[in-house]
Amino acid sequence: MNWKSFILGVGVGLASGYAARELLSQKTAVSPEKALANAKDAFKQEGPISGSWIHMKAEPYEKGHLKYQVYKGGISKFSGEEAEQYEFIADAETGTILDVFPLH
Repeated sequence: MNWKSFILGVGVGLASGYAARELLSQKTAVSPEKALANAKDAFKQEGPISGSWIHMKAEPYEKGHLKYQVYKGGISKFSGEEAEQYEFIADAETGTILDVFPLH
């Protein structure tokens, strides 16, 4: 094996690895735990929360003719003596909260 072939092989390997890393970083979804943490942070701005949950599997969701893959979850908190529960829908790609619904 000569040096030119070796250096060419290393260069092609590095370029392929870099390209693969870039593609994977663009397609990576937010973990359900991260989406839940985002929702908890948003709700904590209005006061302490007492519980939370999230479905670990993303599912399809449509809002305003736009289609998303989302995680559905919930937050419980107290307002005075009364418990309040909310369901939230978070974009699985970005972790952004798309909707919040009070549960009665």
